[in-house]
Amino acid sequence: MRTIDPEDLPLKVECEDTWIPLADGTRLSARIWRPESGTPVPAVLEFIPYRLRDLTAIRDSVHHPYLAGHGIAGVRVDLRGSGDSDGVLTDEYLHEEFDDAEEVLAWLAAQPWCSGRTGMMGISWGGFNALQVAARRPESLGAIASVCSTDDRYADDVHYMGGCLLGDNLSWASTMFSFNACPPDPDAFGEGWEDAWLQRLHGSGLWAEKWLQHQRRDDYWRHGSVCEDYSAIECPVLAVSGWADGYSNSVFRLVERLDVPRRGLIGPWSHTYPHLGNPGPAIGFLQELVRWFDHWLAGADNGVDEGPSLYTWMQDSVPPSTAYEDRPGRWVGESSWPSPQVEAERRTLLPGRIGGPEDTGPEEELTVSSPLSVGQFAGKWCSYNAPPDLPYDQREEDGGSLVFETGPLAEPLEILGAPAVDLVVASNAPVAMVAARLSDVAPDGAATRVTYGLLNLTHRESNAEPEPLEPGRRYRVRVPLNGVAQHFPAGHRIRVSLSTSYWPLAWPPPEPVQLTVVAGESEVVLPVRDADAPDGAEVDPFGPAEGVTPLTAVQVRPGDQRWEVRRDLVEYVSELLVVKDLGCVRYPDGLEVDQRVEERYSARGDDISSVRGEVRATVTFRRGQHEASAVTRTVQTSDTEDFHLRATLDAYRGETRIASIDHNTSVPRDLV
Repeated sequence: MRTIDPEDLPLKVECEDTWIPLADGTRLSARIWRPESGTPVPAVLEFIPYRLRDLTAIRDSVHHPYLAGHGIAGVRVDLRGSGDSDGVLTDEYLHEEFDDAEEVLAWLAAQPWCSGRTGMMGISWGGFNALQVAARRPESLGAIASVCSTDDRYADDVHYMGGCLLGDNLSWASTMFSFNACPPDPDAFGEGWEDAWLQRLHGSGLWAEKWLQHQRRDDYWRHGSVCEDYSAIECPVLAVSGWADGYSNSVFRLVERLDVPRRGLIGPWSHTYPHLGNPGPAIGFLQELVRWFDHWLAGADNGVDEGPSLYTWMQDSVPPSTAYEDRPGRWVGESSWPSPQVEAERRTLLPGRIGGPEDTGPEEELTVSSPLSVGQFAGKWCSYNAPPDLPYDQREEDGGSLVFETGPLAEPLEILGAPAVDLVVASNAPVAMVAARLSDVAPDGAATRVTYGLLNLTHRESNAEPEPLEPGRRYRVRVPLNGVAQHFPAGHRIRVSLSTSYWPLAWPPPEPVQLTVVAGESEVVLPVRDADAPDGAEVDPFGPAEGVTPLTAVQVRPGDQRWEVRRDLVEYVSELLVVKDLGCVRYPDGLEVDQRVEERYSARGDDISSVRGEVRATVTFRRGQHEASAVTRTVQTSDTEDFHLRATLDAYRGETRIASIDHNTSVPRDLV
């Protein structure tokens, strides 16, 4: 990324830390960057719970001053109960959060430096609530940019996929368990900071338990899912994600189903802003944000409302790797979605092979019962920009799977959109899952996973009203795979792999399963893009990535990133260890923050009752002689009837423990 000195921005920028008062007396911590010129400008809000004074301070310093230097005030506000804001945060996307956001937008619109027009932007949580608040239609809100988010909190989020419980549900709940245990900064919050900290420690609760209590798509998940009523959104929407992220599917749906000016953008990136894009290439996303908000909030005639409705990065074939610096490919632009240049091509699954578009074959029953180790090379459900966390070579995974494969392709083939696998299956158990993977197989045999999908077969007809399987009975089901743009070269093969487990990406069924797949009656459906179709995009439509020179912080202790698969051939224990240690960072005001997280996922042989996930997190804040820290641990296990959660939280001021909280609970399995 090309960095720009703040003095070289078109407009001089001033930064202010302030409090935004709410009607109930709550103060929200805010940081505002705006032009010094004095001319009223639009304001764009990023409203998230990740601590503006430290944990997002470096990232915020790159893009909010950039907006301000181009005539758009950038505003970062910590949610109620996070950072230095008053209150306690008890869950994601509460009604209270949306009410607060509307108050903040109204406050911003009323400021003398604001033109009265506001926008929202954000990645992940901030992308979610940008969509959610837009659906409430605040008077001043004129446009949003939603990055790495979803319109469907049940079917396409970190908690469940195809009705399967994701391992990231535990990981993310544990992350928020740790974040919610962080204290406000005494220097900012003032007197009463320790009382506020204690209220958070004792009041935030165990979110993992809440999310496990809703294993089907009920009103809990419908709340905040804008797919319930797309027409509620009446302002322009810029929807963005990356192929290595977990949230690319929603971009397709938003472009297709919103009835407002909208643009979709999907690059090769993980869970990160595109100007910081990894894997690369990163793009000039901040320039796009300026154009987007300048047009819709300030009326600039800059052509942002012209051109393709959907830009995607058509990825070239690459060898399998857990991390990439760059993904080769090219930009493709579609004037609308669904695209008339993409057609569904159905290919029959035959014993050991994928037939051509015209091939058929006799019916034949094939069976699979996968070992629990299938899934250890799956990577994260969502790559959190903390490699190595992408899927590795699929050949070992395929050894425990049912595999179908084309012959070498006679000519290149490109897909754009969501593939699917239509199966005729039977199970020997009432609860079963199937994981379907689509891979690019090189001439040397290396298999790179292109996309995948999961289906809890009890959810075959409905996520709201699942029904158990009748053992031995045949069912016709569809397993949707995540959307993708992929180029398969001539000479490569396309592989479909089916498994009955995918641990730890997804929690396994309550008992071992043998699945019968009927070859000759099952198909893979590929969204094939016309080879002769124009790309519809310039070679580089976005320009180079740039941003303001980031805040200078000192790495006091180095970090550590690890992803290790371990096998004990005496006890037959397989374990995946994930270490995300950010080390210790000292900020310019003298505050030091030290963070370390370890995740362990294990199982013994094929004993489903031995499946175990554990997350330990430690975060410490220091300034001078003062120190505050929180140590959290969450463990999830299960048996045939229940999920079991054990969690501990210990908080310290210096070496004195000021809180020790234990959670020990069980939640019945609900056809999961």
